[in-house]
Amino acid sequence: MRLLRHLLFLKEVLLHSITAFGGPQAHLSLLQTRFADKRKDVTSEELMEYNALCQMLPGASSTQTIILIGYKRGGYTLAFLTLIVWMLPACSIMTLIALLYSNQKYSNGLKWLLYLKPMTIAIIMSATLVLFKKAITNTITRWIFAAVSIIVLIGFTSPWTIPIVILLAGIATNFSQKRIPTVPIQKVNIKTRAFFLFIILFLVAGFLSEKSTRQNWPHQKLFNLFETNYRFGTFVFGGGDVLIPIMYEQYVTRPSSASIIKSKRDVIKITSDDFLLGTGIGRAVPGPVWSFTSYMGAMAVKDKGFYMQILGAFTATIGAFLPSFLIVLFAFPLWQNLKKYAIVLRSLEGINAAVVGIMLGASFYLANDLLQSMGAVSWISIVPNLSILLLCTYLLYTKKMATHWLVFSVVAIGLLSQVW
Repeated sequence: MRLLRHLLFLKEVLLHSITAFGGPQAHLSLLQTRFADKRKDVTSEELMEYNALCQMLPGASSTQTIILIGYKRGGYTLAFLTLIVWMLPACSIMTLIALLYSNQKYSNGLKWLLYLKPMTIAIIMSATLVLFKKAITNTITRWIFAAVSIIVLIGFTSPWTIPIVILLAGIATNFSQKRIPTVPIQKVNIKTRAFFLFIILFLVAGFLSEKSTRQNWPHQKLFNLFETNYRFGTFVFGGGDVLIPIMYEQYVTRPSSASIIKSKRDVIKITSDDFLLGTGIGRAVPGPVWSFTSYMGAMAVKDKGFYMQILGAFTATIGAFLPSFLIVLFAFPLWQNLKKYAIVLRSLEGINAAVVGIMLGASFYLANDLLQSMGAVSWISIVPNLSILLLCTYLLYTKKMATHWLVFSVVAIGLLSQVW
């Protein structure tokens, strides 16, 4: 009976999930209209506080914000149901698209989506320019940004490049106490039970993924999918625009690296075309941007059959969204304590600068990868792809064009190109 009084709230969450186009910035405006102004589930001040807190956490920020609204209204149970209702429509659509695209019978009918690939790179480039203004504010962050951009561009195929540059960037900004001085704080109590739950899940996922790969378990890819997506949800700050290049490195470039080929490990592999198409379509689907993890999960096991693809999509989705849920509701008190320490704030300064550098380096790498693949087919095809990449970047950054309108425009161009 207690759940029944929340049905109208969950209905509103469902309506929000099927109408929330445009990513986190647009989502916040819709949350304000629906849940603060209309329903009074939260005040405007609370909503802005929730959003600000979630921006500082790894994971899907829009998802975490709406989880907190559900948590305030009905505790842990309603928070979990809010998560399910919020992500289900978008993740179902992305899974269906993956099933259609991986089926040879239907894949040819989706050729009109070809220009979503350069548009996806343009979204990352535009986000890089926006984040540059916010994160690159002094000499040390400029040096970190420049160095990381070059290192990522050169070493993008190595699985160690991104974690190493993030670690070093966090260390580099701790050499000076001038910008963020150490301030004495009172001793705080940390809820170790929540912390251990989060860590245990992370370690168990990593152990099972490695063991399944070494022993070649029948459903090894499912363990790999959960571990990689759980890791993404744990360490990715900045939302989908940051997740895309990191996921590209994991699923597209890493399988072709010399170390993986030499070891003959059966790792998850997705083609560049399949990857960029999925992330592009994800921008046209309402709901959480991270829903493209469902598409990737299905595409990662597309050679295993229909039912395995369903399992792959489900596993990847749970792996990606579970950390967002755990971090914001269980591990968040730990973060509130840690963020009071100057060493953490100084590290975040370097990490944020490194993230922008990663995005710039990855943007150039992805653009080069796309144009080379186009050139292998036909040098003529480079012109429209490069033109769309530059035009989309301009419209997003300079004209602030809504992402979903950009997607619809690019799809229309693709349709016209197929007709002609």
